[in-house]
Amino acid sequence: MTRPPEKYSFPPLETASAEGLLAIGGDLDPERILSAYRQGIFPWYSAGQPILWWSPNPRAILYPQQVRISRSLRRSLRQRGFVITADRYFAGVIRQCTQPRNGQSGTWITPDMEQAYTTLHQMGYAHSIETWQDSKLVGGLYGIAIGKAFFGESMFSQTTDASKAALIGLASLLATQGYHFIDCQVASPHLESLGAESLSRQRFAQQLAQAVNVHISAEAWQLEKQGGQLA
Repeated sequence: MTRPPEKYSFPPLETASAEGLLAIGGDLDPERILSAYRQGIFPWYSAGQPILWWSPNPRAILYPQQVRISRSLRRSLRQRGFVITADRYFAGVIRQCTQPRNGQSGTWITPDMEQAYTTLHQMGYAHSIETWQDSKLVGGLYGIAIGKAFFGESMFSQTTDASKAALIGLASLLATQGYHFIDCQVASPHLESLGAESLSRQRFAQQLAQAVNVHISAEAWQLEKQGGQLA
């Protein structure tokens, strides 16, 4: 584990700690963040800490064409009146993701992180998926798109299945555009219930290299679907 050198290069992935910590320090310059993602690295730290750069092993990913939707979730999507959109309200989604969850005093999304990803959104790299119910934002997620890889960062939900609806909407959009995978970073029961699986760091790096060097037009980020259309 070392400090990242100048000009956005990072130590070899295999030098990460057992927990996945690869480097400490640097800054949140947009080009540094993009360089990190292209190498399979992401920033994740709390207020008061230096910037921490991670490459966990194993790595959780979700193939867009293989999303698993249970019978009960299909019923929920049909009944809850959700509308799923893309890039309609990035600022609102990331702001909601900064809010503490139940039993937590805060989140890892610091003001500097919020500003950095907002800048990346303005540059055309960061995108949001919104879940609406009765014209109210009730769930969503955001992340980074590079080539044919999408790197999920955070999601939120204010009502049952709203974040799952956003993820399913994202997968539907990415599947039609030929994206290779959604990087979920670290596995969780929530993600595994939707079909996420874990890859070794080496296998993830191989798939990443094949995905990030493909150009995708901004037109790909057009989405408006009723929840029932995703069921």
